[in-house]
Amino acid sequence: MEASWRQVAGGRGRARGRATAAPSSGNGVHLRGAGGGREKGSVGAAGPGRSPGGAATPAAAELMSQKKFEEIKKANQAAAKKIVEEHFSSSSEEEGDEDFEGKRGKIVANTFITYTTQTDGDVRELERTKQYLNEAFQAGAMTCLICIASVKRNQAVWSCSGCFCIFHMPCIQKWAKDSQFLVSSLTDDDFGKRDYPWPCPKCRFEYKRSDTPSRYYCYCGKVEDPPLDPWLVPHSCGQVCERDFKPSCGHKCLLLCHPGPCPPCPKMVTTTCYCKKAKPIPRRCSAKEWSCQLPCGRKLLCGQHKCENPCHAGSCPPCPRVSRQKCVCGKRVAERSCASPLWHCDQVCGKTLPCGNHTCEQVCHVGACGDCPRSGKRFCPCQKSKFSLPCTEDVPTCGDSCDKVLECGIHRCSQRCHRGPCETCRQEVEKHCRCGKHTKRMPCHKPYLCETKCVKMRDCQKHQCRRKCCPGNCPPCDQNCGRTLGCRNHKCPSVCHRGSCYPCPETVDVKCNCGNTKVTVPCGRERTTRPPKCKEQCSRPPTCHHTSQEKHRCHFGSCPPCRQPCQKVLEKCGHLCPAPCHDQALIKQTGRHQPTGPWEQPSEPAFIQTALPCPPCQVPIPMECLGKHEVSPLPCHAVGPYSCKRVCGRTLTCQNHVCTKECHKVTETDSCTDKKKAGPECLHCEEGCSKSRPSGCPHPCVLPCHPGECPPCVQMLRIKCHCKITSLYVECRKITTADVNEKNLLSCCKNQCPKELPCGHRCKEMCHPGECPFNCNQKVKLRCPCKRIKKEVQCNKVRENQISIECDTTCKEMKQKASELKEAEAKAALEEEKRRQQAELEAFENRLKGRRKKNRKRDEVAVELTLWQKYKYYLFPLCTIVVVVFAWYIAHAVD
Repeated sequence: MEASWRQVAGGRGRARGRATAAPSSGNGVHLRGAGGGREKGSVGAAGPGRSPGGAATPAAAELMSQKKFEEIKKANQAAAKKIVEEHFSSSSEEEGDEDFEGKRGKIVANTFITYTTQTDGDVRELERTKQYLNEAFQAGAMTCLICIASVKRNQAVWSCSGCFCIFHMPCIQKWAKDSQFLVSSLTDDDFGKRDYPWPCPKCRFEYKRSDTPSRYYCYCGKVEDPPLDPWLVPHSCGQVCERDFKPSCGHKCLLLCHPGPCPPCPKMVTTTCYCKKAKPIPRRCSAKEWSCQLPCGRKLLCGQHKCENPCHAGSCPPCPRVSRQKCVCGKRVAERSCASPLWHCDQVCGKTLPCGNHTCEQVCHVGACGDCPRSGKRFCPCQKSKFSLPCTEDVPTCGDSCDKVLECGIHRCSQRCHRGPCETCRQEVEKHCRCGKHTKRMPCHKPYLCETKCVKMRDCQKHQCRRKCCPGNCPPCDQNCGRTLGCRNHKCPSVCHRGSCYPCPETVDVKCNCGNTKVTVPCGRERTTRPPKCKEQCSRPPTCHHTSQEKHRCHFGSCPPCRQPCQKVLEKCGHLCPAPCHDQALIKQTGRHQPTGPWEQPSEPAFIQTALPCPPCQVPIPMECLGKHEVSPLPCHAVGPYSCKRVCGRTLTCQNHVCTKECHKVTETDSCTDKKKAGPECLHCEEGCSKSRPSGCPHPCVLPCHPGECPPCVQMLRIKCHCKITSLYVECRKITTADVNEKNLLSCCKNQCPKELPCGHRCKEMCHPGECPFNCNQKVKLRCPCKRIKKEVQCNKVRENQISIECDTTCKEMKQKASELKEAEAKAALEEEKRRQQAELEAFENRLKGRRKKNRKRDEVAVELTLWQKYKYYLFPLCTIVVVVFAWYIAHAVD
């Protein structure tokens, strides 16, 4: 572990000048510094590869090898990482995919747990439903067999009710239309008028024309155009399925709307066994028929034995026992199964018929043999005459013409009544050929076929009939279709036909590189299907010097680069190389063709695999720095004297400062063996004394930097007195060594204090520090509240509210007179206001009476004004001036 100063300083230590080992990460060993500090002049003028003292560092070849290795690694790290990510799979991604697949499997398993947690739950019956759900969740797993394309989440689909295969809506509509058109064009004379079925492309389940899908529904058929919801199964409405189970049991599916067949009914019902002997028990509705495993005991068809099989469904099997039984005719006895008592032997009956002349020719039969077949009335060969003869005589011919219709179906036999078949018709007739284009006279029994070849198109509408003398009902085309199917791998094996070919029925296995893991997909999907994730380990031999590869999964392409430690023995130090294997490092190829101008496109950078030399040894070796400050581990290839870049720190002769040189070599003499004392190579102190001065002394020490105490300061110090008016000059040492009282005496100017007291008078004390004492004895005048009476008293007593002057009787009388005067003025003003309002009222009334004639004199009402009304505008200012003067006089009389 590095020292704390190195962790904090971050670049001031040895790491700037030397390379230090750091933990390896990624694709190589990261070297801090990597020799960069040396080349930046950290060793002064000695230059790279030399120490301050001139000693030789590790060989130049090692430095060049280190530099080359670092340049190659930095230049190609990004490109190599990109190539590795593109061509080689990551084990962490594979583990992530496996975790995701495991979680998805657990979710699907939890969906069906209610079907398997109780009696007789069988998860094997749910495999088809689970398979469809897994394909619905997996992107690109569902494939339309018509167009051989993936079924996406946002596309309209249709699901077959027979095989539950999913198709694109446009694909299945075109398929149904083409299928109906093809059948009707081959078999319907009134083309397009009959209702022909159309088959499912996969299971050939037939649908009526009315069942052709025209709208997009969810799996359960409740919702039209179900919206896309990322939290639901694609193409699902999210509601309860509620489809009837198959076979029907009266219950409905309880899963949410889902693809594929509904799982077995999970309802619980109480049923008894097949033989009805056991007590009823609760069981799944889908497994309500069960066997108690007791002997059946029902009587078999033989009527003699009982069924010994365990309790079973349906009828009992035939009796397995063997017994000796006679045949139907009773001539033979054989050991046969008890379940088939009736059997026939292979001998002719041979019993004499009732006529007594013939025997029965039937093979072993049941019942009577019957009458003789030659007894009774019999017809002649031409069926025109009837004869009654004994059974021993044959029927004679009647002599009439035969007159039976010949094989030609037109003419009759002209011979006399005869036994056996009639001869061939030999009449010559005018016959038309089968196609109706030619006629010819020829025997009636011979067919006439012309040599004209039919030019009509067969049902495939691609090839001509080319049959000789075709009557018009051309046979179906017998050539192979041969068109390339949607998979682009096979050709249609059917006979030539119209419309679209059926989807390719083949399946293809997409395998991993080793072939142990495979996934089966429809033919044609192998080009877009990713190979399955193989869990087997890669078995390829290593391509580097290691005996075995790192364990990684099966993959395509080249194996990832070897990340094992190199572990080769280094030649110079004997340590093992700890860097990742570099036998096949990707290096950018240099020296390629350079473009001759801007019109020539630059070529892509090419990378080649080559073996790189081992990087310099990074094994840490403990070494002490030049100044003996620390012992730090150095890389093995850079072992030698070094500077730790710290300050020397040795105490100089002044005993106040330390050497500020960078870590350097110090010669230790016999008289100086202490590591903390400076040597001859350290700096000499040329600074002034920097010791702390006494409190209050602003002057520096007059001596250079020295050991021991500084001498007393004798310089004069200018200070202000307490009142801040007079400047005083005092020796610095007196001020710095005096106590509080002495400092107060030295700072006193012996004059009266100029400060003002709170009362406004000047302080009577001599120049002093701090606040002035409040003992003012100055005489001040004190007045009564009305300002008439005044008296001189001491200032401090007034401030302390010890003395107060009250108004006398005269003061009170003057106050009363002033108030009466104010009341009289207010009353007079009120009366004047009333007179003014009365005059305005009378003037208003006179204006309402109208104007008199001009020649008449108007009545004038003479109103005599009072003295107040005449001079009120002069009396108001005069009274105000009198009141003000009186108040001013009273205020100054009190003072």
